[in-house]
Amino acid sequence: MGKLYFNYSTMNAGKSTTLLQAAYNYQERGMTTLLLIASFDERAGRGRIGSRIGLTAEADIFRSEDDLFTHVRTAHSDRSLDAVFVDEAQFLTDSQVRQLARVADELNIPVMCYGLRTDFQGKLFPGSAALLALADNLKEIKTICWCGRKATMVARLDQSGRIVAEGKQVVIGGNETYVSLCRNHWTQGDLGK
Repeated sequence: MGKLYFNYSTMNAGKSTTLLQAAYNYQERGMTTLLLIASFDERAGRGRIGSRIGLTAEADIFRSEDDLFTHVRTAHSDRSLDAVFVDEAQFLTDSQVRQLARVADELNIPVMCYGLRTDFQGKLFPGSAALLALADNLKEIKTICWCGRKATMVARLDQSGRIVAEGKQVVIGGNETYVSLCRNHWTQGDLGK
């Protein structure tokens, strides 16, 4: 039976690297995978998943209005899918998480989602909240704060490298925009500099 997995962490924990490695393992064994990425995340190029260590792969894009059950079912009818991988899963809508749960339940295809748990204000993303509620398997991918403790929070930085406390929930960026911190240093606003 297929299951819905949510692998979550803060920024720079290796989520995309782990996704790409797992997808490669399936493909190396002659299995067929479908990779998905949010349409507005073009850091590695449109329709590409990329990791900080240089790994990349082509992916189908999804928008908030897309029905992912229909998308996966159509792809599955064209070529039998063995697994579905979703990068930046925090950008899924609640409905899309439910659609992916249907993929696991009705199509018997494992769906592995990778994303952030919370935003820079410590609030759950809608997709992450739905995945935390519905996933069959939850796994934290760990990374560390500058102090060596486990990082559980993400701070957003302005162009001068100072922590930002307000703003839109979604701003696409990398190391220049976000830093992972332990809860204590996130609460204090301490970047360790």
